[in-house]
Amino acid sequence: MILRLAFGSLMARAVTVGMTVLAIALSVALFLGVEKIRTGAKASFADTISGTDLIIGARAGSVQLLLYSVFRIGNATANLTWESYSDIAARPEVDWIVPISLGDSHRQFRVMGTTSAFFERYRYRGDRALVVAQGQPMDDLFDAVIGADVARTLGYEVGAPLVVAHGLASFTEHKDQPFRVAGILAKTGTPVDRTVIVSLEAIEAIHVDWQGGARVPGAATPIETIRQMDLQPQAITAALVGTKSPLQIFALQRAVNDYRAEPLQAILPGVALQELWQIVGVAETALIGVSAMVILTALIGMMATIFSGLHQRRREMAIFRAMGARPRVILGLLVLEGALMAALGAGLGLGLLYAGLVVLQPTIDARYGLFLPLTAPGAREALTLLAVVAAGAIVSMLPAFHAYRLSLADGMMVKT
Repeated sequence: MILRLAFGSLMARAVTVGMTVLAIALSVALFLGVEKIRTGAKASFADTISGTDLIIGARAGSVQLLLYSVFRIGNATANLTWESYSDIAARPEVDWIVPISLGDSHRQFRVMGTTSAFFERYRYRGDRALVVAQGQPMDDLFDAVIGADVARTLGYEVGAPLVVAHGLASFTEHKDQPFRVAGILAKTGTPVDRTVIVSLEAIEAIHVDWQGGARVPGAATPIETIRQMDLQPQAITAALVGTKSPLQIFALQRAVNDYRAEPLQAILPGVALQELWQIVGVAETALIGVSAMVILTALIGMMATIFSGLHQRRREMAIFRAMGARPRVILGLLVLEGALMAALGAGLGLGLLYAGLVVLQPTIDARYGLFLPLTAPGAREALTLLAVVAAGAIVSMLPAFHAYRLSLADGMMVKT
């Protein structure tokens, strides 16, 4: 009976109630959307590199090594010598190893020197491999394979010329040794999309006439002469390593960390990612807090709406009393109305969220590399919706108690 009365009362004030429900729905959709993006971003970061057991580089912080070797953020404090790299590669625990050389750039995109093993061994989002969407992998010394974002931003196609700049923010370019775009990678949603990939030998080739970070005055070795040189690198920035057995990971890590020839460090990508998320945890918590405040604001607006309608509904309450309704029925009616509005808003907000995901998911994935899976609402979403409904009932208690007192006063008035 009281549920039917509550529905009837809400329908009688459809416009006001509808606006309140919409405000709650938008706030719930925002909160759940932020949570989806937060978990999606966390998963995307974790899926940036898969199947790699260890990352080896010069001794520094584990987060720093992860950032510059995988996410191309920052620079290495020191390099890993080729002798040490070869020594580690020859260890019995190593199944495969991929060298990485960083330092140069092309129009603010990082240039990475590596070998063909990078295309074979690099994995993301579980077991996805890199795919050359156009052209082919590097075949010539001055071939380059570019990521999808590099091609889209700079408008490059296969065969386009490409000149590498020395360093990250340098106006000095290796104009005498231009590269050619040999291939364009398919979109991955990882830092590979923003990377220009060349061979290790190419990195050495463009620095033949350089010493101490500067070009030797008057030096200009012909390209044909460079092609005949031994271009084995003297040092690299880092290396990605896969072990033959998961049981050997920690033994190899300990051996690298205790390496005597030079100070090196081996990190587990997953552990370093957890450390990274701990660093950004404060901003993550603040974002969730702001979203929660939006929901609270919408519920307070609902309470204000109920309050503002009490005077107009005083006659309605008096009729209920005249028909025998007790004051606690009036209180329960308004609390139920508040809970129903919150429930409608929460349900609509969930629907808006998933409708938005259906429409925007391909665009977000392709443009920003953020994969937001379309999974059924889980326990976290269910608890959020229940909390919104409970909060709606709680905030409506204040105007309901006020109506309760009004109905008592009206009940004691002498009718003339």
